[in-house]
This record gives sequence, structure tokens and C-alpha cells, in this order.
Amino acid sequence: MYRTHNCGELRISDVGKEIILSGWVATSRDLGGLTFIDLRDRYGITQLTFNMDENAGLCQEARKLGREYVIKVSGTVRERSSKNANRPTGDIEIHVSRLELLNASKVPPFTIEEETDGGDDLRMRYRYLDLRRPNVQQNLFFRSKLAIECRKFLAQQDFVEVETPVLIKSTPEGARDFVVPSRMNKGQFYALPQSPQTFKQLLMVSGFDRYFQIVKCFRDEDLRADRQPEFTQIDCEMSFVTQEDILNTFEGLTRHIFKSTLDVDLGEFERMKYDDAMRLYGSDKPDLRFGMPFCELNDLVKDKGFQIFDAAELIIGICATGAAGYSRKQIDELTEWVKRPQIGAKGLVYIRCEEDGSYKSSVDKFYSQEDLAEVAGRCSAKAGDMILVLSGDIDKVRKQLGELRLEMGSRLGLRNAKTFKPLWVVDFPLLEWDEDTSRFYAMHHPFTSPKKEDITKMESGEHEALKALRADAYDLVINGVEIGGGSIRIHDRALQALNFKLLGFTPEKAEEQFGFLMGAFEYGAPPHGGIAFGFDRLCAVMNGVNNIRDFIAFPKNNQGKDMMIDAPSAIDTDQLVELSLQVKIQE
Repeated sequence: MYRTHNCGELRISDVGKEIILSGWVATSRDLGGLTFIDLRDRYGITQLTFNMDENAGLCQEARKLGREYVIKVSGTVRERSSKNANRPTGDIEIHVSRLELLNASKVPPFTIEEETDGGDDLRMRYRYLDLRRPNVQQNLFFRSKLAIECRKFLAQQDFVEVETPVLIKSTPEGARDFVVPSRMNKGQFYALPQSPQTFKQLLMVSGFDRYFQIVKCFRDEDLRADRQPEFTQIDCEMSFVTQEDILNTFEGLTRHIFKSTLDVDLGEFERMKYDDAMRLYGSDKPDLRFGMPFCELNDLVKDKGFQIFDAAELIIGICATGAAGYSRKQIDELTEWVKRPQIGAKGLVYIRCEEDGSYKSSVDKFYSQEDLAEVAGRCSAKAGDMILVLSGDIDKVRKQLGELRLEMGSRLGLRNAKTFKPLWVVDFPLLEWDEDTSRFYAMHHPFTSPKKEDITKMESGEHEALKALRADAYDLVINGVEIGGGSIRIHDRALQALNFKLLGFTPEKAEEQFGFLMGAFEYGAPPHGGIAFGFDRLCAVMNGVNNIRDFIAFPKNNQGKDMMIDAPSAIDTDQLVELSLQVKIQE
């Protein structure tokens, strides 16, 4: 027997018990006649004591132990004379009578503690050591609990968990596929799924009615803090449902997982149309933990002699509550912040609302106090507030001000990680026009259904009418992060063929790539729709962190590499020959 208890469970009520513990040496302290060792496993830490006066040989053995040695000890639970209130086991210690070395350890390359001295690359290279850190382990324990609670809820709602294939057909529409060569079919390739989209629709045709899967997906795209080449979705689909049915069901799931894992009762799930989200916040995933909606100022500030505003397509501002005390240095720093290439603004105009009721602005020479008062009224600004104004092309300036709004929310302490504001964004455009390629792309994916009342407009082919098409699509947003998205799907072959046509597919190409799905629609496909939550992203948002890597056991770095196993890597020439492949790197 390696242990009778784990290192996190013994308490004062266990005093006097003879026990066996096993684990890793976290720290050791020699205090002359006494040696103390903190023994760690996934459950916690227990202090071990060795006394030179009682057993000098055993104490000497203990002093030879290094960090991360794996040991087994037998001993008696005693009450500590100096208790540690910060540790659940802090009232007791183990008076060791026997020590067994199970495995020695090299000196670890960084400290295995919550606050470590290891940088990202080093920790990712030795991820198996990083995963011993209690705070990293807690992230994965949370992930496990979340998955269990998702399954509980969905099972209670009659969802059936079905595994879909991982080796599928390449569909280049959307993100880039990861491709897998086939040995048995020379010159042909599988692709790893970007999502199980077509398979879950086929399951609806099959009559499964309610499907879910916590599933790995793969996208060969540029990486950010909230993206990995392989990630996990809570993937769901339902038959004989409307958009309202889906929103209500997955509001229920979201409420359940927040309550069961964080003991948080989510408030109202606000709903906002896509057009309103872009107009008021410059984003289709607005953070509603704070206000600062955009105020449009064209009619108030144009034609006053300020050339930058006069030439602008759109002039918009936000009211930063309580920011009138910003110094000139702080305002200059903000101006440089919006001018960064990532934001791309040409400059920033400010209007201070002074405590005496007057206004101070960077454009005082062009605008009277009355003019500035009108702007303040439009933005609902009060004494002590500051209005920040950007101008330019409609689409660009909304995005720029949206970024500035988030930055001001952070600077003013309005984005509390413990506060959660859920939002459904609905009525997305069906299509988006790309100027570079002069064609339409699906805003979500090619299987998204248009609003019923917009179907007749699809047949016209008129450019502006197509831009105005609305989709039966919806995103769940929490604290400015898109948690998940979905749509009602097309279930009619003719409508699906028309949508492919609008997306630039020839009938032959549509048949080649998606003929299996359109063929299935001819065999009694029910109305259906679904949603997929980003599981890793959900974990991160619920814990108030930005990087999803913290909740993935073995993540990739920002270059898509696994530093621990050195992947991706070259493969053996014999393997290439067997696959009928030749590698030629394009410079």
C-alpha cells in the first residue's frame, strides 16, 4: 500500500492515527535538531517532521531528499504547535517513523510553486512539471468539472452524445484545414474537422433530434491568446426548433454551469441586434459590464471649420465617467495609444466637463462653449466626465472607438473579472462582401438559413439586397468574449443550392464538396438548428483570464508548436515514400 490518505485530507480530528502518505517533496527545512518536509500531491500539502533526538538515522535520510523526489512515509498524525491557517492541513503534521524513496529527481528547471521563476517557453518545454503547480492543476480540475456539468444538463434535456469522424473531407471554405495524407489512397487526403457541422446536420436527418458532443476541432489559422490550432467545442444540434427554442435551451445550460461550478446566478440575458451592437459599441461582441455607448455627433460638429471633422464620414464619441481629471500627459498617452498600427486612428479629440460647468477641449478654437455643451448633452456627460471623440470612415472608426472604449473600461476599473454580463447578439448579416476578391462570403457558414422573410430577396441577385440579407444566426457573448454561436440551418436542397450560388460555388463545385449533404436533404430533412460553445474559451472567461492555454493540458505556443514533444516536425523519408509525397518548401 502506497497510501492510506492523500496529502490534503488529514485534519485535527485525525490526531493519533497511524497513516501512510506518498507524494512529491515540495520543500524541506533543516532547523538543527528538526527537519521539516512539505509533501505534495494533487490534493494538497502535509508537513512531515523528523527529529534528530528520536531517530538520527531517519532524520539524516530525510536531509538527503531533494525537491520533487517521490517518497512514501509512515507515521503518526500529531497536532502542530505552530499552526498554518492558510493550509487546510495546517493544524496537523506527520511524525515520520519510516521513509521510503520511490524515485529521485533531477533539480527542476523552475520552481514548482504558484509563483514560479520559469518563463512561458521553459514551462511549456517541461509542461509535465508545470502541471504539478497547484494553480495550474486547479484550472484543469475546473475544466473537468465544467465538462461533467455540461453533460449532466444536456443529458437531462434528452440530448444524445454522438462521436463524429475526425478524418473527413477537406472543405476549404472558412479557415484553413489541417490535411492528412492517405497511404491506401495515393495522392488523396483527409482533413481534420474545423467543426462537426455537416455530420450533426446529417444526424438531424437521421432522426436523432437532439445531439451533443464535447469535441476536438482543428483550424490552421494564425494564433492569438484565445486561439489554438486544436480546441474543444460543446457542439449541439436540435430538430423541430426555432431560434427562440435554442436560445432558451442554452441560456439554461449557461445558467446551470455558472451556478454549479462558480455558484454564480447569472442575471438577465440581454438581446441585441447585430446592427445595434455595431452602431453602439463598434463590435459584434460588446462588453456590457459598463456603459460608454457611442454617441454620433455628425450633425453637431460638422461644418464648424474643423477640417478633420468636416471631411469625416462619421464622428463618434464616448463618455468616460469621472475621467475629467486626466492630465495632459495621460491624454497624450491615450492619443498615442489610438495611433498605434493595431488601432490605426489618426488622432483623438477630448472634451473635459469641468466641475464649474465649463468645457475644455483640444478643439476649443473651432467650437464655442454652447457647441461643446450640446455634445456633452448628446453623450449624457456630467461634470467630472471626459468625452473622447474619433472620426473617419464608418467601419474603421467604429472599430477604433470600440477598442478605445474597452481600454478606457480597463483603465477606469470597470471590467471586473468576477462580474458576468451575458448577451445574445442576433440578426447577423447572412453574407459579407470582400472587396479584394469581389465576392460574398458566409458570415457564419454556408449552411446558415436566412430569415424566412428575406428568402425572396436572395433570388434577385441584386448587390445591395444581398448585403442586407439577415440570417437566423445568434452569438452568445459574455464580458466582451464570443462564447459560442450558431444558427437555424437550411434544410431544403433548392435553398442550399441557391446559397452556394451566391457564395460563388458552381453547381459542380457545390456537388463535389457538399453533394452528400444536399442529397440527404431530399430524404425528409427536418427543420433544425444548433450552437457550439468554445469550451476552452468558456473556461477562461469564467475564471477571468484571457489566455485559453491556461485551461489546456498540453497547449501549443503562438507559433503553433508543442515545445515539449517538438511538434510539428519533419517525418522520415521512408514515410514520405510510402505516402507518395515529396516535400518542397516554398521560399
